Amino acid sequence: MLEQADLGEDEQRADIEQIDAAGKTIVPGLVDVHVHFRDPGFTHKEDMESGAAAAAKGGFTTVVLMANTKPPVDNEETLSYVLQKGNKTGIHVHTCANVTMGMKGQDLVDMEALSQAGAVGFTDDGIPILEEEILREALQRAAKLGKPISLHEEDPAYIANNGIHAGKASAYYGIGGSGREAEIGMVERDLRIALTQEADLSIQHISTKEAVELVRQAKKQSSHIFAEATPHHFTLTQEAAIKHGTLAKMNPPLREEADRLAIIKGLQDGTIDMIATDHAPHSSEEKAKPITEAPSGIIGLETALSLGIRELVKPDYLTLMELIEKMSLAPARLYHLDAGYLAENGPADLVIFDKDALWQVEQDKFASKACNSPFIGETMPGVVAYTICDGKIVYASKNTK
Repeated sequence: MLEQADLGEDEQRADIEQIDAAGKTIVPGLVDVHVHFRDPGFTHKEDMESGAAAAAKGGFTTVVLMANTKPPVDNEETLSYVLQKGNKTGIHVHTCANVTMGMKGQDLVDMEALSQAGAVGFTDDGIPILEEEILREALQRAAKLGKPISLHEEDPAYIANNGIHAGKASAYYGIGGSGREAEIGMVERDLRIALTQEADLSIQHISTKEAVELVRQAKKQSSHIFAEATPHHFTLTQEAAIKHGTLAKMNPPLREEADRLAIIKGLQDGTIDMIATDHAPHSSEEKAKPITEAPSGIIGLETALSLGIRELVKPDYLTLMELIEKMSLAPARLYHLDAGYLAENGPADLVIFDKDALWQVEQDKFASKACNSPFIGETMPGVVAYTICDGKIVYASKNTK
């Protein structure tokens, strides 16, 4: 049998596809460390295949799944199911395991076994860890494993109706809403605990100016403190919840303009390390329910890059490369993933896009099963032409020649 080296140059290149990327930007494949593919248990909303397709269309080659599935990822069997199914998608699918059994906040999972089985981190995302001792012990064990813990920071004591900010938006709907204190108190407590430990801790989907400042001060004392922001929290305010109803209902809720600007400032000065979508698909039937009954969350994988360009790069808050770093290398570093960079013999994960080309967000054009987005109808910059994972094209725009 002929070895590759024995072949002529033309023969060697016969199976290589050439891409004309003139005028486009080539960066590492994007990394999203906060997504929900709803598999197992809620596949009418999304499944592994549709979630991966949405990721690829948005330029993401690596994702980290949250563990609030049904059953939850608090055992090796479910973890194995998720990883095996993810391995068949064409992109890199990793997952967190839960911190507590059944996400009940009472008994820790077997973190050592789940880490050994492939969990890249731990989270009860969707539910806060209310017991201090549980969190403290989890951080101690996570430190030994070298795995991060990511926290959903909403104290139910300050929430009458979740997903809507307690302020102008809640008054509009005549409900109690979710107070900013729900996030502030939890972040303050959890950072206090984390500063006594050596584990990496990430504050998920930060939404208040006070929490941003708490993280800023904590990072001065420890290199183990991290934070993420979503595109919707640096783009929208509670006004969107009034305008779009349940399509702009999420946990934590969209808050005030001062909070949005504080998140942008946090992204600028490094207080907020990474951008993560919290891609949260729901069916149209679920989102059609009244504001207090509809589930919280929006999809985000297919609009994240464009929102970053429109809201952060175009107004000169971040350079394009700073944006890409927060959407690739920074999240990969937290989860110790071999991703988010370009180098010889490095991952063959790329996204090729036109940062200035415009596209319209259309309800029936999402690769995701879901269409619960407040951005439908908007025109955005940043058109992904190709997404390449492991050297293979996993997404190509129909408009790409």
